[in-house]
Amino acid sequence: MKKAEGKAVIGEVRFCYVHVWEKQNISGKEGDEKYSCCCMFTKNDKKIIEQIKQAIKEALKRGARQYGEKWLKQATENKENIVKDGNEKFPDNPEFADMYFINAYAKTAPGVVDRKRQPILDKDEFYSGCYGYVSITVYPFNNPTNKGISVGLNHVMKTKDGEFLGGRSSAEDDFSDIDLGDEDDDLSDLF
Repeated sequence: MKKAEGKAVIGEVRFCYVHVWEKQNISGKEGDEKYSCCCMFTKNDKKIIEQIKQAIKEALKRGARQYGEKWLKQATENKENIVKDGNEKFPDNPEFADMYFINAYAKTAPGVVDRKRQPILDKDEFYSGCYGYVSITVYPFNNPTNKGISVGLNHVMKTKDGEFLGGRSSAEDDFSDIDLGDEDDDLSDLF
C-alpha cells in the first residue's frame, strides 16, 4: 500500500492536551470545533525529527504544485509553526523542558487504539500524559489571509501509561494517607 503524501506515523510520543473523544473549540472562532492532541518528543529523537521533516518537505512540494511559487515562499516562512520548542513556548512548564512538540487537528474523530491495535472504549484510558504513536498528515493550506502547512490528526495508539499531566492525580494517591484500620474492627463502641 502506497503511503499518502505528507503522512507519517511517529512515536513514541507523550500525549498532552488530549481532545480525541470530543471536539473542542481551540481557536475561539464560532463553529471551529476540532479533535486534537499535542505530541511531545525529546529534542534528540532523530527518527521522529527526520519523519516530520520529510512530511513537511512533501507538503511544501504538494503546495507548490497546487498553489505556485508565491505560496511556497510564504509557506516556507511559516513552516516553523509545525514543530515547536517546548523551552520557548512553555519556559515555566517542566514537562516541556528539552522537548519539541506538534499539535495535530481533525474534523473527524481519530481512531484510538491500544498496543494490540484494539479500540480503546474507556475514555479514561487515553489521557494527557500517556505515551504512544500518532498518525499525522502534514498538508498545505491556502487561505486568503494565511498560507502554509498544518498537521492533520489521523489516529493514535497508546503504548503505555504515564503520569497525568495538568495536575490530575489518581484516586489511589489522593487517599493513600487515610488509615481505615482493619475491616474486621468492631466500631460499635464508637456510637
